[in-house]
Formats: sequence, structure tokens, C-alpha cells
Amino acid sequence: MKKDRVFAQRKNKITAFEFNEQVASVFDDMLSRSVPFYHEGIKRQAQLCKNFYIKKTNIYDLGCSHGNIGIMICRCFGDYDFSMIGVDSSIPMIEKYRKRLENSKWRENIRLLCEPAENVEIIDASVVILNLTIQFIAPHRRNDLIKKIYKGLVKGGVLLLTEKIIHKKELISHIQNQYYKKFKRENGYSELEISQKRDALENVLIPETIETHNDRLKNAGFDSFDVWMKWFNFASFIAVK
Repeated sequence: MKKDRVFAQRKNKITAFEFNEQVASVFDDMLSRSVPFYHEGIKRQAQLCKNFYIKKTNIYDLGCSHGNIGIMICRCFGDYDFSMIGVDSSIPMIEKYRKRLENSKWRENIRLLCEPAENVEIIDASVVILNLTIQFIAPHRRNDLIKKIYKGLVKGGVLLLTEKIIHKKELISHIQNQYYKKFKRENGYSELEISQKRDALENVLIPETIETHNDRLKNAGFDSFDVWMKWFNFASFIAVK
């Protein structure tokens, strides 16, 4: 696994974070060291996906990046037939995902689309996954996306949503951010790396409160939803239609 050194050297100018070739090449290391319980999260989402999948419907992985959840779902399903659409706006990520599928027995089960998640039509879905995706979508477009997902889900279908969050109380947000910074330092990131990446993500990654996510789910039509995993300023939701 190639080590993430994207922000290791001091930069004269911090540009907005993007999922380019450089990031794609170190993304696994970046995820492991930046997202608490990342591997546990995608493992359980894959299992939930298999549990809720309905034959002859679709799985949508919106913001699929280079396919970690997709590959985990494939392994979880084994020889059981399924149909999945992976969507990401990053060309380097989609290309990396395609290469991972080249010699896979599941390559015919997965269709990849390179476009913004909010532009994709959701049809006959029993599972929709948004894993660290909403936070990168413009806030004014988020409500419509969740409404579209609800409409495109079959009855009994599930939305799996994982996000970086903030707390409505400034004191709690401060505590959460301090422990997240501690987490990254423990995983080998320097103060310079943490600071420069934070600046690059300013106005790119825009987190929201759990209450905001819950209100959005409810307003879209979901009446059965909950947070199934939480670690300081990260939370995973499940919402069933």
C-alpha cells in the first residue's frame, strides 16, 4: 500500500482538495489513517447490503471511489447474482476501480458511471450506499438527492449513509475535533499534514449535524432510521423505506 504523503511537504499555496491521480494512488492508506473504523464500516455495510438486497433490483454505490465497498459486497455475495451501479465523478478513481474488476468474476455484475452522484437516476433500488459522499455535495443539492433516493428505492429497500459530522454545541464539536486530530497524529500524520489537509478541505467537505441528517431523511419520506455506528465526529445511518 502506497503511503499518503500528499500534504507532507509545505505548500506555498493550498489549493482545494480533489480526488485526482495523486490522491487515488494513496487512497487506501489515506482512508485507513483518516477514517475511524473504516474497514469495520464497509464490512458491515456489505453485510447489510446482502441482507436487504432483493433479486432483480439494483444496488447503487454513490461516490464509489475506487471500489472498496463494491469489492467487499462482491466477496459478501459470493456466487449469488446481483446488479450494482458504482458512481463517482473522479476519473482516476473510476479508472482504478475498472482495473480492479478486469480479472474479477464479478465484472459483469458492476456497471461504473463517471458523473456526479446527484445527477444519477435511481431505478428499482433495494440498496443505496452513500459512504462519505454527501459531505462533498453542495448543501443546496443534498435534500433533492435524498428525496430522489427514497423515490427510487423499492419498498423494504435501504439507504446506508456514512458521514463526517459536526455537533450543534460548539463545546462538543471542539472535543470531537480534538480527538479526531489525536486519531490522525496516532496514525502518523504530522501537524503540517493535518493543517494543510484541513485547509484544502475548507469549503469542499462541509459536514452537518446528526439532527440535520435525520430531518433530511424524515422529510424525504423515511420513517424508520437510526445511527448504527458513531465515533466522535463520524456517524453511520441506516434508513429503511
